[in-house]
Amino acid sequence: MKKLFYLLPVLMLSLMSAIPPSEPVPSPAAPVTYKEAKTQFEQLKGSKLSLKEKAGLKLAAKQASKPAGAGKSQLVALLLALFVGVLGIHRFYLGYTGIGIIQLITLGGFGIWSLIDLILIITGDLKPKNGDYETTL
Repeated sequence: MKKLFYLLPVLMLSLMSAIPPSEPVPSPAAPVTYKEAKTQFEQLKGSKLSLKEKAGLKLAAKQASKPAGAGKSQLVALLLALFVGVLGIHRFYLGYTGIGIIQLITLGGFGIWSLIDLILIITGDLKPKNGDYETTL
């Protein structure tokens, strides 16, 4: 049984190498509007969309039309860094989840990292991950 446990990764790797890679799904060239997406989904489904499906499609179309990083306020990031900076909550807000987890574990780099982030947010050097602030100080 122990030998089988050690051979399991080797078997998995050999099986994975035997499977041909799947073709990547092409991404649309231009943003699709809600109406276009609705007709495409109805054609694929073969019937009309339910209310939940329509609501989900509208929400997805609205989020896709927003530029990345939109809706982030420098003031909110500053207040988060000031009051709960040691927990790294401001990093989660700005989209830096990995760094936020590290700051959460290390208590903001023992306070030093959170102080540096506070200064960077005030000067405007620490911006949202995918874009710029919608409102600045």
